[in-house]
Amino acid sequence: MAHLSHDNAALLARVRRIGGQVGAVERALQGEAGCAEVLQLVAAVRGAVNGLLDEIIADHLAAHVAAPGLSDAERAQGAEELLTVIRRYAK
Repeated sequence: MAHLSHDNAALLARVRRIGGQVGAVERALQGEAGCAEVLQLVAAVRGAVNGLLDEIIADHLAAHVAAPGLSDAERAQGAEELLTVIRRYAK
């Protein structure tokens, strides 16, 4: 996804924060934290991953479906790629 390269630093920073959150879940489990604390941490990870996914989906739509000058074939491919991801995510 070459269109992401302009904002890779911000996306990578988000991924690193998510990695830190996953590490917190691991530490909580190793430290025998309570269920409520672990649930809160896992919910935070899920929210962060969903936010990252939303951002990348929006970028994909803008660059591969809605961008002016795309051919019908390019738009169809971009839409199909997005639909594949949405179907996988919805499972």
